Amino acid sequence: MQVVEKMPYSVSETENEWIVLADGTRLAARIWRPSGTQARFPAILEYLPYRKRDGTVDRDALTHPYFAGHGYACMRVDMRGSGESDGLLDDEYLKLEQDDALEVIDWIAAQPWCSGLIGMIGISWGGFNGLQVAARRPPALKAVVSICSTDDRYADDIHFMGGCLLNDNLAWSSTMLGYMSRPPDPALVGDRWRDMWLQRLEHEPLLAAIWLQHQRRDDYWKHGSICESFEDINCPVLAVGGWADGYSNAVPKLLAGLTAPCRGIIGPWAHKYPHFARPGPRIGFLQECLRWFDQHLAGRETGVMDEPMLRVWMHDWQEPLGEYEFRKGRWIAEPSWPSLAIQRQVLVLNAEGLRAEPGLEQKLDWCSPQDHGEVSGTWFSFGTGPDQPTDQLVDDGRALIFDTVPLEETLEILGAPVLDLEVAVDRPNAVIAVRLSDVSPDGGSLRVTYGVLNLTHRNSHERPEDVVPGARMRIRIALNDAAHRFVPGHRLRVAVATSYWPVIWPSAEPATLSLFTAASRLTLPVRKPRPEDAALAFQPAQSAPPLERSWQRKGGGHRRVTRDAETGESVIEVLADSGRSTIVALGLETESIQRESYSILARDPLSAKVDISYTMCVGRGAWQTRTETRTVMRATKQEFLLEASLDAYEGETRVLSRNWARRVPRDGV
Repeated sequence: MQVVEKMPYSVSETENEWIVLADGTRLAARIWRPSGTQARFPAILEYLPYRKRDGTVDRDALTHPYFAGHGYACMRVDMRGSGESDGLLDDEYLKLEQDDALEVIDWIAAQPWCSGLIGMIGISWGGFNGLQVAARRPPALKAVVSICSTDDRYADDIHFMGGCLLNDNLAWSSTMLGYMSRPPDPALVGDRWRDMWLQRLEHEPLLAAIWLQHQRRDDYWKHGSICESFEDINCPVLAVGGWADGYSNAVPKLLAGLTAPCRGIIGPWAHKYPHFARPGPRIGFLQECLRWFDQHLAGRETGVMDEPMLRVWMHDWQEPLGEYEFRKGRWIAEPSWPSLAIQRQVLVLNAEGLRAEPGLEQKLDWCSPQDHGEVSGTWFSFGTGPDQPTDQLVDDGRALIFDTVPLEETLEILGAPVLDLEVAVDRPNAVIAVRLSDVSPDGGSLRVTYGVLNLTHRNSHERPEDVVPGARMRIRIALNDAAHRFVPGHRLRVAVATSYWPVIWPSAEPATLSLFTAASRLTLPVRKPRPEDAALAFQPAQSAPPLERSWQRKGGGHRRVTRDAETGESVIEVLADSGRSTIVALGLETESIQRESYSILARDPLSAKVDISYTMCVGRGAWQTRTETRTVMRATKQEFLLEASLDAYEGETRVLSRNWARRVPRDGV
């Protein structure tokens, strides 16, 4: 990545500015803006709970000074109850969060250095609330860049997928418990830091318990899901995502649903900003954002609206690895989305494999071991460790598989493959997990995409229905959107299983699936290569200079699978250790250690257990704080069982200890 020191404007920085809301709450803001001029500039807002002081400080240093150096006033605001801001944070995406954002936007627009025109940018939570605030239509908000976000908080977020409970629901709750346990910085809030900290710790919610109360797509999830009314957004949206990220479906759905002007970019990236994301190739993402904001905030014609609606990285075959520095492939583009150039190709699941024509119908019975999914990687990949799918051969042996014959011609897909299956199961509740893989001549199996379905949700996420054991039914599973080139000699493989651990929580009982061949079909979204794709390119990645840190201890991480030969228990252990370092300009020391454990017995879904802990340290000199959090989840046939703890230390003195124990009834999940 090219570090740009010399930009059109020099940059001034305000480390902390208080924005006072109507109810007296003060939100903490960091501001970068062009200096040496009395001109008024458009503003760019990023609005998050992830702590501007130490949480997002590294990426903020790369990004916001770059925008400011090119003629924008940039604001990084901590939401109510986070960082140095006043108040308490009760949950994600609340109406209060949006209301506060509207006040922040009004405050920015009224500043003497602001032109009155504002854009929002953000990834994940910030990408979500950029869309949600845009749907509220504040007059000053004229453009949004939303990265790794979603339009549907139930069906396409970190909580549920196909009506199945994602284990990342608990993982993210555990992350928030750890993240939000850190104190505000006394250097900014003064002696009241301890009172603020203790008040937050005493109030901090166990988010997993809240989210588990809503196992159907009810009003809780509809709030903040802009798919409920796409037309509410009337400002231009640049939607950006990555194929390695859990939010891989959002960009196509936004382009198809929004009525406002929109464009989309999907790269090979995990859950990071594309100018420093892995896997590569990285792109000149900040330049793309400038073109978007210049067009819609600064009144400069950049040609961005004359370009294709969707630009996408088309993957090539690559050896399956848990992490990549670079994914092979090429850029392609579609002038509109949905694209009229996508053709549908149907392959039938026959007893002998995937074929163009149906064979004789046969009933194939299968019950997967509960550890099917061992090589799945995580739903929520950050690209900073081995968290992506490895060779699928291990899991292929735990599933029904259907292969094509070796391809004679190249086949490229762009979009969401769909499986229409004729099935029966022997339990009133069961899940189906489907993978589409690219199998090389030497047998390597690269997962291209996947999908899961809770069969009680086969007709509706709002009104689940028990399955009649043994009754034949037709179901549809849309796999995640993908872009992949299958080359001659390779085979397509569909794998069908009744579990997918640790991606989803298992059904309460092992279920045997009966799949009826010849009546079950795979529909592929086929795109023919076009010569004009070769002309597509992005500028190289640029950024402002990185933040300076001094290191007391380097970190590291791993993802390991172990199996007890005597009990058959499979355990996946994850370590993510940030090391300990000091932000030189602030003299602020930070450290975080995350440990995750996912264990299950191959034949017992009720043995499933997730155990996640965080150690978070923040300090300066004699002022040192540490929090220890832990969350554990198990289940019976009737209930989810949650336990959590939080211990906070000032120096070596424990100043607070909390414990949670929650039992949440299972609702068809």
